[in-house]
Amino acid sequence: MNDTTVYQPDFLYTGGRFHEGRALHVGADGRVLAEGPVPSDARVVRLPGRALLPGLVNGHSHAFQRLIRGRTEYVASGHTADDFWSWREAMYRAAESLSPEDVYTASRQAFLEMLLAGITSVGEFHYLHHQTDGTPYADRNELALQVIRAARDVGLRMTLLRVGYARAGFRAPENPRQRRFIDGRVEDFLSATEALAQATRADALVNVGLAPHSVRAVTREWLAALASRRDMPVHMHVAEQPKEIEACLAEHGRRPVELLAELGLLGPHFTAVHAVHLSEAEVKLLGGAAVNVCACPSTERNLGDGVVPADALVGAGARVCFGSDSQATVDLLDEARQLEGHLRLWRLRRAVLDPGTGAVDGLAARLFDMATVQGARSLGLPTGTLAPRAPADFFTVDVNHPSLVGASPASLLSAVVFGAEKGAVREVAVAGRLVVREGQHPRAEETGRAFHALARRLYHD
Repeated sequence: MNDTTVYQPDFLYTGGRFHEGRALHVGADGRVLAEGPVPSDARVVRLPGRALLPGLVNGHSHAFQRLIRGRTEYVASGHTADDFWSWREAMYRAAESLSPEDVYTASRQAFLEMLLAGITSVGEFHYLHHQTDGTPYADRNELALQVIRAARDVGLRMTLLRVGYARAGFRAPENPRQRRFIDGRVEDFLSATEALAQATRADALVNVGLAPHSVRAVTREWLAALASRRDMPVHMHVAEQPKEIEACLAEHGRRPVELLAELGLLGPHFTAVHAVHLSEAEVKLLGGAAVNVCACPSTERNLGDGVVPADALVGAGARVCFGSDSQATVDLLDEARQLEGHLRLWRLRRAVLDPGTGAVDGLAARLFDMATVQGARSLGLPTGTLAPRAPADFFTVDVNHPSLVGASPASLLSAVVFGAEKGAVREVAVAGRLVVREGQHPRAEETGRAFHALARRLYHD
């Protein structure tokens, strides 16, 4: 019996464009095979009315924050405005209340929503480590393992970015609401991350990375200790808020990117998450080092952070990808639309990120590359493409869905990137195995029911 599975959509996206009449051949190991004649005994999966594309890669997620969706959209009594810092206090309410099983339940809901949106890989920026009083669990990675379990139970590929958190901030008093985040020493952070990598090494769908939280939350000594690490992806919140810039200047006499460059952290293995408030010199530093920048437009808009200067960053040589971050929404194609849309409002012109080739789908191709190939680069994953030997991570869209109907093969990618609704996503596969069929995940009802009970218990609403 041949172990090849052949997926036959109407349109296959590979090599930077859609092809009609081509199939995706997948081996028993879940990897893409070179196209050739269909073996007579191969398993053939026909997908009429479908376009098949590489799976989307979500570069930055805080899964448990799915719990606060819709619960922070107001100005609290006694306040005249709401911003990132007041939102953060509301977020802490969830962070300080969750048991390990609650972390699993909340994460599983977020991850299931990702799959339903065509996301096949996620970078989970995980900073909940300890018990509610700050005491480590017997296994220091207890909560990280619960997050990984949640992803594996729904079929999602993951890079677990274990966060290093040392303090509340420069000359800031200890914040008891951050006790679950803080590791006492950089050695503790590194040893826990190494232990997590060792514990998950046998799982092909799990990768591990390092994530110093921000220049606010870690010291220069912590950053210096990470500067030589090139064996794992390194992710870090960078220049998300003006207060971060002010604090970094006060402590180090340098802006955040300047500090990271001085310490030798920048490079293709490094991802600057957000990177909103940058000087021209910092843009050049990031681009010159071929750094990844993970833009999270739905969260940056929701929190009033600002607009990522993606056009300047790309022009300087940086690689841009996308993240769902706070789970205000879970739709990576919409993150791409929002980034381009925010730039249009800011620059007062259209097609800001267009590569200038004159191609009708040139802008859509660049944004889709950011949502796939560049996201995979950021997370150290071999995904984002359907080239031979790559993992067969993919999603399909229904070309007859109301949001796509009428698109021609030449305009289909632009229609998907700029117009496809999440309901157009019909099948999703990770490592060649279908985890979503006809828009349905087999664990959706169970996952939603458990999440609903958790939310009601936590918020009493």
